[in-house]
Amino acid sequence: MEKENKKKRGAHGEEDEEEDEDGEEGKELEAWERAYADERSWETLQEDEEGLLNLDKKHQQQQQRQYRRRLQSAAAAASNIQRGLIRYLYIVIDFSRAAAEKDFKPNRMVVVANCVEAFVREFFDQNPLSQLGIVIIKNGVAHRLTDLSGSPESHIKALGNNLECSGDSSLQNALDLVHGYLSQIPSYGHREVLVLYSALSTCDPGDIMESIKKCKDSKMRCSVVGLSAEIYICKHLCEETGGNYSVAIDESHFKDLLLEHCPPPPAIAEFAVASLVKMGFPQRGAEGVISICACHKEVKIGGGYTCPRCKARVCELPTECHICGLTLVSSPHLARSYHHLFPVTPFEEVLSRTSSNDRLPRTCFGCQQFLPNPGSKVGVRLACPKCKHHFCFDCDIYIHESLHNCPGCESSPAITL
Repeated sequence: MEKENKKKRGAHGEEDEEEDEDGEEGKELEAWERAYADERSWETLQEDEEGLLNLDKKHQQQQQRQYRRRLQSAAAAASNIQRGLIRYLYIVIDFSRAAAEKDFKPNRMVVVANCVEAFVREFFDQNPLSQLGIVIIKNGVAHRLTDLSGSPESHIKALGNNLECSGDSSLQNALDLVHGYLSQIPSYGHREVLVLYSALSTCDPGDIMESIKKCKDSKMRCSVVGLSAEIYICKHLCEETGGNYSVAIDESHFKDLLLEHCPPPPAIAEFAVASLVKMGFPQRGAEGVISICACHKEVKIGGGYTCPRCKARVCELPTECHICGLTLVSSPHLARSYHHLFPVTPFEEVLSRTSSNDRLPRTCFGCQQFLPNPGSKVGVRLACPKCKHHFCFDCDIYIHESLHNCPGCESSPAITL
């Protein structure tokens, strides 16, 4: 009897172990496990009939659903909202000893530097009339790494040459420093601060509440993206100044949170006063002409732009003339800023035929590639609600993120936009 019971127990034990193994295999990955699983990117590739490598269908459909959800939520939030097209943004980066933590691979400092580089390029692509500067917190002191300017390469180069972390973090010193620079910005400019905070505390020389009050009185919008955990003082800062506070879960989430600050935020109601801004459209200087640059106080040969008011030479656009103070821009910059005011309407997914007699187009109106049938699991078919032309998912991304114009609407003059 005892031997039979032992055999039964052994059999049941083996079955229980098999069930546990099956349960572990079917169980979803934890957050820390997903970070390593995402690195095995070759597993999401499949070979089609022609021998080409494509993304796994499930993975591709998940990405498409996330993009569509993000686009629709952004379009819903953008309706009837006034936005500031001329932005003056300071990025405050915490390079205290907390930035050396390795919960982000290889560490927080490297991840922040890489994501900031992508953010700077995307920021100037979406906000060609705006200017950006970088402030670093290190050893309890905040110092300005780059001045406000419209050159992405200068910011990226300066940040790459100063990748060191040490000491404590001081949020108050950073706010006081940024307040001193942004308080001199003209009233038509939107003053913004984006803090990338790694530490769990702040070592301040005085009352940080007074610094927050000064930022609020100066119409500065302060937002914070945390890399560790939610901190009360950061949340309070964002609530008082009308900014956004969020905490990153992993590297990809941090990059998504950072890129959400690229489009112009809604203007604060009590400060959203329309005003005329005097601008100048300088001409490009002739090649080989020797002139003194007003920006760097140096003699330079060829290139540059000439201020139409005082004839001073500047190196890049957009900028403010250092001699007469005139805002200098180019007409393409002005045209590219226009799409924030009138964004392209999100395309609607075609799930089925409206009637049996309707003949759906077989190819995408943009790239002329074959489109999947409505409701197919192979891909997504989308239609513009105004011109009714059909597009593929790739063209949908290109139209809404880069082109900012619907080809179908532009080629149909009878369509009223």
